[in-house]
Amino acid sequence: MPVAASAVYFLNLRGDVLINRLYRDDVGGNMVDAFRTHIMQTKELGTCPVKQIGGCSFFYMRISNVYIVIVVSTNANVACAFKFVVEAVALFKSYFGGAFDEDAIRNNFVLIYELLDEIMDFGYPQNLSPEILKLYITQEGVRSPFSSKASERPVPNATLQVTGAVGWRREGLVYKKNEVFLDIVESVNLLMSSKGVVLRCDVTGKILMKCFLSGMPDLKLGLNDKIGLEKESQLKSRPTKSGKTIELDDVTFHQCVNLTRFNSEKTVSFVPPDGEFELMKYRITEGVNLPFKVLPTIKELGRTRMEVNVKVKSVFGAKMFALGVVIKIPVPKQTAKTSFTVTSGRAKYNAAIDCLVWKIRKFPGQTEPTLSAEIELISTMTEKKSWTRPPIQMEFQVPMFTASGLRVRFLKVWEKSGYNTVEWVRYITKAGSYEIRC
Repeated sequence: MPVAASAVYFLNLRGDVLINRLYRDDVGGNMVDAFRTHIMQTKELGTCPVKQIGGCSFFYMRISNVYIVIVVSTNANVACAFKFVVEAVALFKSYFGGAFDEDAIRNNFVLIYELLDEIMDFGYPQNLSPEILKLYITQEGVRSPFSSKASERPVPNATLQVTGAVGWRREGLVYKKNEVFLDIVESVNLLMSSKGVVLRCDVTGKILMKCFLSGMPDLKLGLNDKIGLEKESQLKSRPTKSGKTIELDDVTFHQCVNLTRFNSEKTVSFVPPDGEFELMKYRITEGVNLPFKVLPTIKELGRTRMEVNVKVKSVFGAKMFALGVVIKIPVPKQTAKTSFTVTSGRAKYNAAIDCLVWKIRKFPGQTEPTLSAEIELISTMTEKKSWTRPPIQMEFQVPMFTASGLRVRFLKVWEKSGYNTVEWVRYITKAGSYEIRC
């Protein structure tokens, strides 16, 4: 269920009402008194942003020195309410020159009332896009003297953008060089046992785009996902081409993506926003290509000595390499002295985190560097407790490699003027939670 707000209040830190707007008649006008009495005066502001008093619920958030309070009398979507507050504050800042505080509200209360009438109707959130609202609410706010942000000029063709579905992009954009940058960024999450058994493994990824295109282009992105390839082969009455296909889970898209076309054709078609944005997010749990394999061997020699041997193998191609590789190998707290040798990179003992930190600046593919260390421990008179070995942790970044195997098959740009476009595609795989038990 959406927000269905009964009232919205703007309060200062003392609890004084700066601005309020009643959208429904199911709550009394003295609801703010209940908020002051039960929340502000009892110092419960930092405990939970949702409070139920009587038959009403209060959702509140502090921005600078202002509290924004939404009052609802029915079961409402809390996440939607806070999303509304965040986007409303961003809208106000765009009108006020980047400032949102008590002074900005007092100087712009007429404009705020006008905006509140547009962004919420009978308690339901409406369009909160600054680019759209500035097309027909052209009043300029009183800007903060500390703001140096230049005022934005209204964009042309207001009717098309207010009533149409392309509110995220304005018309009339012109670039000398039309370029599209596409980045596929993935994070690998792994938990492996000491015997090399994968206990948990998944990949979370996102596709980031940066578009510098003239006019109103229509883009079409093709990936090697299994459902998309099968749908394409059905539409073209052709057999599916051989090659690795992947199954995407938990896919979410930017609002610019044509979901109707995606459901029918399984292709990502969209009119992109200008500049940088996140096109989609996804998760993959099957068929993950691990970039590294870690083989640890830890031997406890009596009460005061340990031997640590760690081999790290890069599984990706020999022509590729990883950057900023860091392997953190845990050691007991009573470590007194360490000595080690590495075949690549540098290593040192970090007593603050009780780890041997092994760093390799550039890690080529299909190589197996090793670390060998001898650990001397402090001898204690008390009975030694068994050491619970924390997992080995890795940090890395592998350019031009995807652990999921996701690939861009094509990126087509169509615009009625028919200009040429330069497309750039880049792949990056990073370590999310990459842990190996030892």
